[in-house]
Amino acid sequence: MTTNDIATTYARLAAPFTAVVGRLDRADWHAASPCEGWSAWDVLDHVITTQRDFLEKHGADLGDRPAASPGRAEPGEVWRAHDARVQRLLAHPAVRDHAYDGVFGTTTVGRSLVAFYGFDLLVHRWDIAAAAGLEVRFNDAELDVVEQSADGFGEHLYDEGVCRPAVPATDGADRQERVLARLGRRVPVSERVRG
Repeated sequence: MTTNDIATTYARLAAPFTAVVGRLDRADWHAASPCEGWSAWDVLDHVITTQRDFLEKHGADLGDRPAASPGRAEPGEVWRAHDARVQRLLAHPAVRDHAYDGVFGTTTVGRSLVAFYGFDLLVHRWDIAAAAGLEVRFNDAELDVVEQSADGFGEHLYDEGVCRPAVPATDGADRQERVLARLGRRVPVSERVRG
């Protein structure tokens, strides 16, 4: 993947996440998500916070973070403002191509945003939708990204704060259900698609 592809790939991963965020009503943000003990808002807050922490650790300036609360910005507004800042930063080679030594060796900020945080955008898109009772279907390319990322994490996939241990998929489960089961997520009966 070239450095120019990184910004494009990140934007392609963020767009459907943004679309799901935009479908939630105010009450939906308080609903329990598949992430144990977290509401839909907690999941969104996790995505924003981890991205901000990562970028700031590597010298990027995201400015002040708007707070989501009654009378202030709604969660969707907070996400859209954050996402716009991240995508503007990725357009700058000094941020995108900044090299550092990570858990899996030397990489760049841009590659990490696509590989690790892109994985988060896909999986947590499903978590947020599930909290609101919305169905999300991944396409084959998205499932490829999730599976490749999970393979790349190796034993770290089940580290604290990443994924819960795998759960069994149902008999006849489709690819999406099998992938989500590997990530410790059970697909509601209403979402199961038989092949």
